[in-house]
Order: sequence, then structure tokens, then C-alpha cells
Amino acid sequence: MRLIFLSLFLLIFSISAAQEITVLDNDIGEPVVNVAIFNQDKSVSTLTDITGKADISEFTDTEVIIFKAVSHVEAFRRKREIQANDNIVLLQSLENQLEQVTLSVARFKLNKDEIPQKIISISPSEIEMASPQTSADLLESTGQVYVQKSQLGGGSPMIRGFATNRLLLTVDGVRMNSAIFRSGNLQNVISVDPMLVESAEVIMGPGSVVYGSDAIGGVVNFYTLKPDFSFVDGTSYSGNIYTRFSTANNENTVHADVNIGRENWAFKTGITYSDFGDLRMGEHGPDDYLRTDYAERQNGIDVMLPNEDPLVQKPTGYNQINLLQKIKYMPVKDWDFNLGLLYSNTSDFPRYDRLYRKRDGVLRSAEWYYGPQTWFLGNLNINHRSNSELYDKLQFTGAYQFFAESRNDRNFGDPILFSTEENIDAYSANLDFEKGFSESKLFYGIEYVLNNVSSKGSFKNMTSSEKGETASRYPDGSKWQSMAVYSSYQWKLTEDFSLQSGIRYNHILVDATFDDRFYDFPFDEADISTGALTGSLGLNWRMNDFVGWRLGLSTAFRAPNIDDIGKIFDSEPGSVVVPNPGLKPEYAYNGELGADFNLSDNIRLGLTGYYTYLNNAMVRRDFNLNGVTEIDYQGEPSRVQAIQNAANAYVYGIEAGLEVDFSVALRLQSKFSYTHGEENEGGDYVPLRHAAPMFGNTHLIWNKRRLKFDLFAEYNGQFDFDDLASGEQDKAYLYALDSNGNPYSPSWYTLNLTGQYKLNPNWVATASVENITDQRYRTYSSGISAAGRNLIIALSYTF
Repeated sequence: MRLIFLSLFLLIFSISAAQEITVLDNDIGEPVVNVAIFNQDKSVSTLTDITGKADISEFTDTEVIIFKAVSHVEAFRRKREIQANDNIVLLQSLENQLEQVTLSVARFKLNKDEIPQKIISISPSEIEMASPQTSADLLESTGQVYVQKSQLGGGSPMIRGFATNRLLLTVDGVRMNSAIFRSGNLQNVISVDPMLVESAEVIMGPGSVVYGSDAIGGVVNFYTLKPDFSFVDGTSYSGNIYTRFSTANNENTVHADVNIGRENWAFKTGITYSDFGDLRMGEHGPDDYLRTDYAERQNGIDVMLPNEDPLVQKPTGYNQINLLQKIKYMPVKDWDFNLGLLYSNTSDFPRYDRLYRKRDGVLRSAEWYYGPQTWFLGNLNINHRSNSELYDKLQFTGAYQFFAESRNDRNFGDPILFSTEENIDAYSANLDFEKGFSESKLFYGIEYVLNNVSSKGSFKNMTSSEKGETASRYPDGSKWQSMAVYSSYQWKLTEDFSLQSGIRYNHILVDATFDDRFYDFPFDEADISTGALTGSLGLNWRMNDFVGWRLGLSTAFRAPNIDDIGKIFDSEPGSVVVPNPGLKPEYAYNGELGADFNLSDNIRLGLTGYYTYLNNAMVRRDFNLNGVTEIDYQGEPSRVQAIQNAANAYVYGIEAGLEVDFSVALRLQSKFSYTHGEENEGGDYVPLRHAAPMFGNTHLIWNKRRLKFDLFAEYNGQFDFDDLASGEQDKAYLYALDSNGNPYSPSWYTLNLTGQYKLNPNWVATASVENITDQRYRTYSSGISAAGRNLIIALSYTF
């Protein structure tokens, strides 16, 4: 009898024990905490605990059990399958999944191996590991996007020889480029807080079929934090608290976000505040970069003072706050509504490269700073899934953005402070559709964009406090409109061969009236109505297990905006840019060929070659106003210039990437880019300004359970004097000087080490030592030296 009871007890115990499962990460074997486990009607649900365990005894053997976690790919299992696998469920990390799926090419999810263009994906774990101060630094960390900086509060991406208004920025699918994005270096990307970014994607090369004007060199897409529904009964709460300190500029950053989820409603709130001090450059490098003196106003008089520490770039510090609010509502499974609100605001921040220029040994500027840079985005996104004849998926995106920026400058010894202030109200609406067929997908949509530009100019006498009006930077009250229709088609001819094509027609309207109170222009207004037709054709071929091919042909365009046709500003000492209402769109023609090689199970090599030809390019050239070639601008005789359709250009290059898995824990990653570009200037071809030197990085990553180390090098080639664009040759103050006294951009490298330790499922500590050898360097065309040896300490708590 005892034997019978003992056998029965063991049987019951074994059955009950079999109901407890363990959820593990597929790559590192670590427990996955807080995984929501539920059935399809959510009548039964549970969560994994700190050890990744959960009891599934309430689920039946035949029903589908759903496993959902923020950091992993959603999985579906039946209980008997789990029991057959020793009660273990393996989940795939989103870090690897992001490499396979992209949102950028068609505004809907596509498999990466079916896209002919090269796409860079940045995952949440990569953002956490990089600990970037700004989104410009985040892009730079990829080793495939070059970043120029004129000041600490800045960062202008350069992709395949193009930059500024020839690259398109989007946030949550909304176009960020405004009508005053200029050809000079931009700092708008810093308005996007990397702590509020969930992931990012970069299209390398043209993207005009989907995104329209400006998408010539590439498209940078930021996707901010999304709210999550509750997958348990009642309301769920989760969030993250993060803090970071770095020594190179005494940075202090604090961030917090919280998610409140219910069955059909979800709310996400986030805030980040950063305070940056003056940036210290490295010890070893060209003395030309040292900050030996600076200007200060004492008792109403400008004086030059010696800098106590020439390695400290004074002044460069500023602060910034970013806010996010997201609301998601899903009344039924086929509809969801998403409201996103983003706000960013900086303090004044110095334009550092204007503050150390000298004339006859005396600083030219006593002050040169940007006023607070403000950006607001309100975005309503509606999604509908249907089985209608017209579409399977519909997505509407309506957005309003507000931009505010200003420039303030005063010459050394001059009491007059000049200011210009710009406000832009930007409205946009997109309606996108996806329709699937047996072996193909059709994407199509329409878009409307309207920008209203307000621009004012003023002066203030610092001695007498007299104030007055001066010429504005842009025509006040000007408008820029874009209307477009597009379609693209993806056809999977075989399991290993797919074709993608697309076409877009865009019509642009520009309306501006010029103020003749301060300058005698030979025109009163700009009234531009122009169209642009672009297309693309590409194929993907998985030839065999060893190699896959990508081939893409595309065109792109950039229509003139308000900055092109209407601005007045001092482009460089002794030159002033004036309006030119006679501009036409510029066109780019691009071809690229890529190959992905699986050399073995643990060695992968990617190569991409490309060529882009830019026709009718809008460039700055000498100009005249009724025969006048020199005018007085802010008290200084200045050569007249204007943006003109006066050039063509070409760019070609190679991009390479290598991954080697030495073991499950140890991986080598290396990226390399080479770009060569030239433009026609006066009948001769000269170096293209935004074609970067060869650059790249190499990472040796060790990842085992709770500990991760990343030892990496960043490196950059040299540009001699003859390699610099003619406009850069005239900016000796930005560069080091060679033995002949000519400016050049030296090569440089840095060695860096980052370590990350998961103290427990809630706490993660990250520590980095950047630029270990304390190199003094500047990235090409930059006006500020990069950070010297820099210790970064970050701590995050997830609940």
C-alpha cells in the first residue's frame, strides 16, 4: 500500500513540476524576466519571475500560448511542445531581429534580405551600450555615418558624400527637414534625444521615392519609445531610470520614462535633462587646435584673456531638456490610434568655430551663439488592417512641428549685437497603403507638406541699449509646399530572388516676398512652381548559401527651399549670400551593387559599391545684384554670392563590414567606408566638400551572461591640402597647418573600452574609457576638437 501511495505521490509531483517552465534568451542562455504569457483571448495569463520561471498549469495542452517581452521577439508555443523541450522556452533577442526587419523603405515592415538598398539598423541594446550624449553621437557610433561638428551643441551627419539638406531626417515617420534646412552644417539632429529613441535606421543612398525632396545621400529614421499594453489582468506599470556622467565636458544627464498599460490603452512618458560643460580636447596632437585665448566683456569693454588651460575649449557648454508623451489606443484588433508628443529645448549654445577666428592677431568675434533651439512634434498615427480589395494595411500620419532658432553675433570691440530669429510652423499628412498578393506586395500613398516661415532681424547696442530692426535672414511670411503621390512594388519571383520598383511624382510650390528696406534687390518676390519625377529599381538574389547579391538603380531630387532662394547671411569672412529666386531642382542618379558573403558559419563579409551623379546642383557661387558684386553687410565690405544651379558632381565609394564569431561569447565587428567626390567649379573638377576621408571602426566584443566588454578603435584617414574642397582651403582656422603653412586634416585614431554589467535583472551599470591615449583631433571639416580621454559612467534601473 505504501508503494502505491508513494508511486501516486511521485506521479502527481512529476505532473505538477512539469507545469513550471523556464524562459531563456536564445543567444546567451540568461533568464528573461517579466515575460507576459497568455492565451489568445487573454483569459489566462502570467509573468516570468526573476529566474525566468512561470507556472503554465492553467493553460490547456492544445491552445496556443503567447510569449511577449519588450526586449525579445514575440513567440507562440503549445504546452506539449514546451514539455518536449524540457520545459524550456527560448526567445530571440530583438537586437538580432532588428537586423532582419526594416520599416524605412516602404513605411511598413519588410524583410531586410528583400531590400536592394543598404540599411543600417541600431538596436536598443546598441544605444544602451554606446551611451551617446546626442543622436549625432549615436549615428557616429555606427562607424558608417560620418559626423561634422562646429560646436559642442551640434552634429551634422555626412553619408556617401552628401550632408545637411541633401540628407533627410525623420522622427516616427514624420519628415523633420524644414524649409530652412541649409547647405551649411546643421545641428537639428541634436533635438532628437537618444534616451528617448527606441531604435534607428539609416538608408544609405537615395530615398526620394518614399520620402521626396532632400533624400539624395540617405535617410535617417529615428523611432522613439512606444507604449506597451498590459498582458495581464488590470493595469501594468514599468519604466526606466537612467543617469550618466562623463569627465571630458563634466556632463550630467538624468533620464526617466514610465509606461502604464491596460488592455486597450497604453501611455508612455519620458524626460531627459542634460547639462554639458566646456569640452576638453586631448593632450597629444596639433597645437593649431589649442584654445590659447578667449574674449570677455569687462566694464563694457571687450578684452582678450589668456586661457588658463588651452585644452579646454571655452566656451562650449550648454544644457538641454527633452520630453515625450505617447498614447496608444486599440479599440479592436484591426484599428489602433497613436498620439505622440515630443519637445526639445536647449539653452543658448556658442558657435565655437566662430569664436577663435582672428584678424591681425585680434579675435574677430566677441560673441557668436545660437539662441535656444526649440522643437515640438505632435504626431497622430492611425493604423487599420483589412482584407479589402484596396489594401491590407492603411496608415495615416498627420503631424505638426514647431521650430525656433536664432543667431546672435557681435564683432570684437563693436557694441552692436546683431540677431536673427526664425520660427517655422510645419504641417504634414501622409496616407500610406499596403496590399499583399500571393508572391508580391504593393505599396502606395500620398503626401502633403506645408511650411510657414517667420523671420526677423534686429540689433542691440550693448552700450546705449538702443534697439532696432535689421534685415531678416529669410523673407518673412514665406511658404514652402510639397504635394506627392508614390507607388512601389515588391515581387518575390522565387524563394531566393526578389524585385522591387518604385515611382514618385512631387510638385513643389515656393512663395516668398522680399523686403527692400535694407537692400536693393532686382526682384520683389519668388514664385516657384516645379515638379520632379523619381524612380527606383532593385533586385535581391540569394545565389547560394555562400553569397547574396543586391543591385539598385534610383534617382532622387532636391527642390529649392526658402534657405536656397531667400537667405541673407555671411557665409564666411568677407562674403555675403543674397537671395536668388531663379533656382530649379537638382537631380541625383545612383547605382549600387552589394554582396553579402557567408564565408563560414562564423565569418560574414559585406561589401557595397556605389556611384552617384548629381546634376544641376545648387551651389554657392559669386553673384551680382544689378551689376554690383560687393555690398556692405553689418559694417563690413562683402563679396556678393548666391545659391545657383551652377555645377554637377559625382561621388563613388566602397563600404565594407566584417563579422567573425570566435565563440558564442567573443565576436569581432569591423566597418570601413571610402568615399571620393568631385564637383565642377569653373570648368574644373575639385574635391566635393562633404565627401569624408576614409573612416571606420573595429570592435572586439565579449558577452557572457551578465558581463559585456567592448574594446574598439575608431580611425580616420588624412586629407592633404589638395584633397580639401576649395571652400575648405580658405578656412585655415579650422585645420592644422602642414609644413608649407597650408591647412590639412590629419589622420587620427582612438582606442576605447566599454564594460557593462547586469547587477541583477533591474540594475545595469556601464563604464567607458574613450580615447584612452588622449589624442587631440578633429573630424574633417569640424570647428571643434573631439573629446580627449573621457570616463563615462552610467547606471540604469528598470522596473
